Amino acid sequence: AALGELEALNLSGRGLEELPEEVGAALSGLRVLSLRRNRLGRLPAAALRHLGRLAELDLSHNRLRGLGDGGALAGLRGLRKLSLSHNELGAEGPGLPPRLAELGRLEELDLSFNRLRRLPEGLSRLRHLRALDVDHNLLPSFPAPLLELVALEELDCSGNRHLGALPEGIAALRRLKILWLSGTGLAALPESLCQLSALESLMLDGNRLRALPAGFGSLQRLKMLNLSSNLLGEFPAAILALPSLEELYLSRNQLTLLPPRLCQLRQLRTLWLDNNRIRYLPDSIVLLHSLEELVLQGNQIAILPEGFGQLSRVTLWKIKDNPLIQPPYEVCMKGIPYIAAYQQELAHSQPALKPRLKLVLMGLKDAGKTLLRRCLMEEDGQREDMGSLEAGSTQPRGFHGQQQDIGRGIEVMDWTADAERGLTFIVYELAGDPSYDVIQSFFLSPGALYVLVVNLSAYVPQHFYASVGYFLHWLGSKVPHAVVCMVGTHADLCAERELEEKCLDIHHQIAQQEKRDAEGLQSLVQQVDEALGQDFDLRCSSPHAAFYGVSDKNLRRKKAQFQYLLNHRPQILSPVLPFSCQDRCQVRRLRDKLLSVAEHRDIFPNLHRVLPKSWQVLEELHFQPQAQQLWLSWWDSARLGLQAGLTEDRLQSALSYLHESGKLLYFEEHLTLREYVFHNLPRLIDILNVFCQRDATVLLQKLLSDTHIDELRATQLHHYVEGFLLHGLLPAHVIRLLLKPHIQSREDLQLILELLEKMGLCYCVNKPKCKPLNGAAAWYKFPCYVKNEVPHAEAWINGANLSGQSFVVEQLQIEYSFPFIFPPGLFARYSVQINSHVVQRSDGKYQIYAYRGKVPVVVSYRPARGALQPDTLSIASHASLPNIWTAWQAITPLVEELNVLLQEWPGLYYTVHVLCSKCLKRGSPNPHTFPGELLSQPRPEGLTEIICPKNGSERVNVALVYPPTPTVISPCSK
Repeated sequence: AALGELEALNLSGRGLEELPEEVGAALSGLRVLSLRRNRLGRLPAAALRHLGRLAELDLSHNRLRGLGDGGALAGLRGLRKLSLSHNELGAEGPGLPPRLAELGRLEELDLSFNRLRRLPEGLSRLRHLRALDVDHNLLPSFPAPLLELVALEELDCSGNRHLGALPEGIAALRRLKILWLSGTGLAALPESLCQLSALESLMLDGNRLRALPAGFGSLQRLKMLNLSSNLLGEFPAAILALPSLEELYLSRNQLTLLPPRLCQLRQLRTLWLDNNRIRYLPDSIVLLHSLEELVLQGNQIAILPEGFGQLSRVTLWKIKDNPLIQPPYEVCMKGIPYIAAYQQELAHSQPALKPRLKLVLMGLKDAGKTLLRRCLMEEDGQREDMGSLEAGSTQPRGFHGQQQDIGRGIEVMDWTADAERGLTFIVYELAGDPSYDVIQSFFLSPGALYVLVVNLSAYVPQHFYASVGYFLHWLGSKVPHAVVCMVGTHADLCAERELEEKCLDIHHQIAQQEKRDAEGLQSLVQQVDEALGQDFDLRCSSPHAAFYGVSDKNLRRKKAQFQYLLNHRPQILSPVLPFSCQDRCQVRRLRDKLLSVAEHRDIFPNLHRVLPKSWQVLEELHFQPQAQQLWLSWWDSARLGLQAGLTEDRLQSALSYLHESGKLLYFEEHLTLREYVFHNLPRLIDILNVFCQRDATVLLQKLLSDTHIDELRATQLHHYVEGFLLHGLLPAHVIRLLLKPHIQSREDLQLILELLEKMGLCYCVNKPKCKPLNGAAAWYKFPCYVKNEVPHAEAWINGANLSGQSFVVEQLQIEYSFPFIFPPGLFARYSVQINSHVVQRSDGKYQIYAYRGKVPVVVSYRPARGALQPDTLSIASHASLPNIWTAWQAITPLVEELNVLLQEWPGLYYTVHVLCSKCLKRGSPNPHTFPGELLSQPRPEGLTEIICPKNGSERVNVALVYPPTPTVISPCSK
């Protein structure tokens, strides 16, 4: 009796292959029944005949290939809601039976994702139908019977790619509020569409529309309009007549201008205009006071209208990939409040144009970068051996007096290349030594001109990748679309024909590498397109499928990433310029080339950026000779700000800009560091160079420079250096000695150590979480120095290990693969970033064993073993199956830290996978990999096991592939 009174029953995800008739007989009073995500191959007709009172029935996500004669459903006379989505009803046979039309009270019908080529006859008899979903089927045209469903309020026909056109009779659906027609192949819209006066939401993205009907402005109730991914060359004027519009999406069209009357859309909250060809924004855009989302990335916008800061309600703001000069790119990327501050400051003080461009010299250790720099910067350009530079325009920034030695790591200095035009280069010379890898990537930034230097006398074609290809991959992954000038040094040591052949070979091999990379990415785009062409259910049906289980949203995100990488290749200025300091003509030609490239507005719009005079004065005050201490306190900086005419409340924005543009370091969100401004970059670089020094003699020289050190103390310091070069360990007091004369006080030392930790160079190994050290010496670990190959494996004792032996526990492993390049220094920086998350760690050169709480974790880096093998970085843990959530809990923060670090490399291609735990347990050398995108997706309902394609008889528990809760964002996306 109790079962007979039950009104709602949810049997979702139970793996049911049938529903026995007895169940239906016992539940005759049922009004709501959900059977979604089961394995029903046919309609449970016998059970349904007993459920005459049913009002809602959900049969979605099953394996139904037909509904029989439809009698079992037709008998459910009181049915108001029926979902049959994600089945195989159109795969074979006659499709849907006509008797479906006998459900006279039906209000909602979902037939999406069924590969249907036609809808059931008599559908027009469903007079009460309010919502119909037929998206992602194979309908060849718009079904005429739909026009007779006069009660219809919601209609979704998206994803029927061959629909092609809408009939003029669409006006009959006068009650329609929601109409979704995404990706239906529409080239035009009928005028009759404009008679749907009740319409509130209209999705037309992914079609081939070039214009809207003249009467489109009649849709006065329209609140949401999506016209993204069409062929619109002009902003449709009819949109301006839609006073209720709240959301407007016009991404990925061909728009060049926006109308001045855009401000008429006073209710607009969301405006997406990314990836068009827009050069200017109308001044009236600042009057859209309700705007909360504004997406403008991927256009050609150089100047934002005055008063842009009035758009204070905007919380989603995207502006990258525009040639911004006013405000500068660095200001715009910080958000609307910073744009407001900039524009207010510009109103306070006159604008200032001071052309300054970052010039970065890179290449192998003996490429000739230092000599090239000296030849370019020397006034007469005549001498090969330049000796010490004179003070003046060629002096290192921040240094007055003694000149620094050659070959001391990374150097930075100003070069007034054209005094007449006031054009200044800030020249960074990077070290060619891999010891500096951990810090060099900090100096690769957008908006710089890069000179890749090759020693032509030593160059051989077999070593192209080490001399050239590697640097292009490194630069391209950190700065997509970087502008690169190729220079071949020591040209005077090559015969004329040899010189020509080598330059030609470099040019040819660069083209080949670019072609290979582009073809690889295009192939990946094609694979994603093929996967998107399949139904989601088809992708989920077999682990053999490419991109198994990956959602359409994640696939589209992946495709957008590939397209970004394809569209942002390095801009390599051809050909290779031969260079010799002996040849004054070659020196002059290179200088002229650098100047002409720098002044090209399309290549370097940021050179012409407009700054408030007060910001420029503030910058100059920070770099004046009397401000040569290592850092300034916030108050010191504020006093300089007052001299520049900046009150304290206006100083923050100016410092933020100077930080973003690489002039100084100011970490406004760091609890300790935000109280200081690191304005003296040359001295800071000197400090960084110390920690990339691998020569024990040089380090000992620094430590023993004090004449009062006795023999015992000298021996002790010798041991410290040995330990540093082997294990990367140093106590704080020795670090202080190494950094003389830069460090004068304990406060200096503490601040620099905080900064080094922030930059990912070191961490304190014995600092308690909340208490001071009570006089004990603080020891710091520099992971880039660790030489022992494998750490102690205490963490994996009594558990699954890496040799593949079988244990009761299950191993969880996330693997990142880097087919083109593994970012130099990434593993060392990552090692520092995860320190706050782990305890009891033990470090090797390529592995870290540690604990998260009581759960062991291991981080492993494996360099490529051959040209076709990628570098990999994996994060692993283990636990028994019932406790596998603890392993997920252990590795998830480490995955998130890595994802944050990888955001610094927007041009880097990498993949993420979840390794099959069964394969790992078997010790398979090539375990099966599940797509990393699954980490950001919820576990599928009803799915408990997944077949491992490497061994069809083995099933992997779903808890070993999907985390308990999805990560915030797909690890594979940028």
